[in-house]
Amino acid sequence: MSLSNEDVRKIAHLARLAVREEDIEGYAHSLSDILAFVEQMSQVDTEGVLPMAHPQDAAQRLRADVVGETNQRERHQAIAPAVEAGLYLVPKVIE
Repeated sequence: MSLSNEDVRKIAHLARLAVREEDIEGYAHSLSDILAFVEQMSQVDTEGVLPMAHPQDAAQRLRADVVGETNQRERHQAIAPAVEAGLYLVPKVIE
């Protein structure tokens, strides 16, 4: 698929991009090359290929989910001005 200079002007307008007149022909050529590459990729047989979430099928090394501190909620809430059912009560700021 080949884009004309007018196509590039329309695309730039829709994308709200300012493109200088002398750059339009270069953009038309570059975008046409990209579209040709996408068209070429769409012709590849992908039957039986499972989709991947990431191009590198690697697993993250995660640390073990271990509790590092003891629960000190009662100690912290003992000094709070207002607490109810384990929650901090704060003044209403939006009416």
